[in-house]
Amino acid sequence: MTARVEALAQLALTVSDVEAALSFYQSILGLQLLFRPAPTLAFLDGGGVRIMLSTPQGAGAVGANSIPYFRVRDIESAYSEFVARGAREERKPQLAARMSDHELWIGFLRDPDGNLVGLLEEKR
Repeated sequence: MTARVEALAQLALTVSDVEAALSFYQSILGLQLLFRPAPTLAFLDGGGVRIMLSTPQGAGAVGANSIPYFRVRDIESAYSEFVARGAREERKPQLAARMSDHELWIGFLRDPDGNLVGLLEEKR
């Protein structure tokens, strides 16, 4: 048997203020809080993938980490609504690739710490 990755299970994001990050991910993006074991740590449900918000640990740096990509329906409307709720605009949704059975559209926002947050829609 060959080892392989089955699915993304969790994504850690380094933030300066867990409260501010929670407000962004809950109030603006609509993610559900799963649990909060410490004031500097929170876990949200990102559509079946856990999103861990944490203050810097060890050599970690705020805003210099992975990019979560969230699947949305009607990316243009979702993007506009998230910006209206307080997200910072980075790049409006645009066509990224034409596949044989769909188009991949991607847009980017920024959270309170400047982390990129990707939005994607696979338009059929």
